[in-house]
Amino acid sequence: MAVFTYKATDRSGKIINGHIEAKNKTAVINRLQETDFFPINVEETGKTSSGKRKGFSFGQRIKKKDVLVFTNQLATLLSSGVPLDKGLTILTELTENKKFSQIIVDVQKSVHGGSHFTDALARHPQIFPKFYTSMVKAGESGGVLEIVLIRLSEFLEASQEFKENITSALIYPLLLTLVGGGSMVILLTFVVPKFTQIFADMGQAIPLSTQILIGVSNFLVHYWWLFSGIFLILFFSLRSYLKTEKGKWVWDSWKLRLPVCKDLTQKIEVSRFARTLGTLVQSGVPILQSLAIVKDIIGNSVLSKAIRQIQGKIKEGEKISDPLRQSQLFPPMAIHMIDVGEESGQLESMLFKIADTYDVETRNAIKRMVSMLEPLLILFMGLMVGFIVISMLVAIFGMNEMPF
Repeated sequence: MAVFTYKATDRSGKIINGHIEAKNKTAVINRLQETDFFPINVEETGKTSSGKRKGFSFGQRIKKKDVLVFTNQLATLLSSGVPLDKGLTILTELTENKKFSQIIVDVQKSVHGGSHFTDALARHPQIFPKFYTSMVKAGESGGVLEIVLIRLSEFLEASQEFKENITSALIYPLLLTLVGGGSMVILLTFVVPKFTQIFADMGQAIPLSTQILIGVSNFLVHYWWLFSGIFLILFFSLRSYLKTEKGKWVWDSWKLRLPVCKDLTQKIEVSRFARTLGTLVQSGVPILQSLAIVKDIIGNSVLSKAIRQIQGKIKEGEKISDPLRQSQLFPPMAIHMIDVGEESGQLESMLFKIADTYDVETRNAIKRMVSMLEPLLILFMGLMVGFIVISMLVAIFGMNEMPF
């Protein structure tokens, strides 16, 4: 694919300049003529790599919430009868994120220049992933772009809400861990060393628990750099390993074997699988193409490989539920519901029911996990702080019993 700049006129004779991405100059001319433009001059300016475009390095970071708001607002404008070109122009002024506004300007220029909306969005794959552009393409092809954008907005909103629910549930345990851990570090590095000097001056035999405590405190005070270095080396080594294909496969396999992680991972991934596939199928994306997109969205590589195998079996004429059942990675309830949806011809609606069901089950599972985790953390922190305090008090009381 190459990028071309062009000069053309519309029916009123107005000169229009712009750029467009196409295979060759003939394709550019044909696309301009399809949009009632009359090309005057077309020149190639450069080539793109796999449809990617250099990102804008300035401005704020673009969040998924920005994309959600953009999709929702554009759907509202198109439903109100506003043309796509005009709607994008309006959104460039409404968008608060300056970096995202620049991207919308680029999309608007491409659309105004005769590019399909899907092609204009595909120039920014980091902002508008394959899932997004595939749905938009289906909407453009079927002439129901505003309806597809509404569905896409609902999907993004549900995904964002689900993620926020998980994050909010984990905030308190995280704060509890940070506060408790910070308290122990302060006690071991600032409080205990002061008493250590007193005990040394007294020359008294101190209890074993106090000796262990003083040893840990001395290690942290004098060798904190060694502890930090080992921790950082292990952390970055593990993170680098998990980024490799083998490391990710090993970690994802473990998540599907460990008792607590298996249940939670299955629920999260099944919900994501069902909602994404249902949204794509409902929007008119072919089932095989939909599965190819879902495969890339699923976070677990083991499940992603299973979906790839399922895709191959569907090509051979099998139903979705049969290879899902054979994979033994999806819950039986979800498979039965998909089977019923296929038999009744209401696959997409059944997929949404599965997603809603497992969203609720995931939230409940996280609440149960957090409800068990909180008292365990409090108990652990209490025992650690209690051990420090009691060890110091035992030694202090021993000092009071010394003869003078």
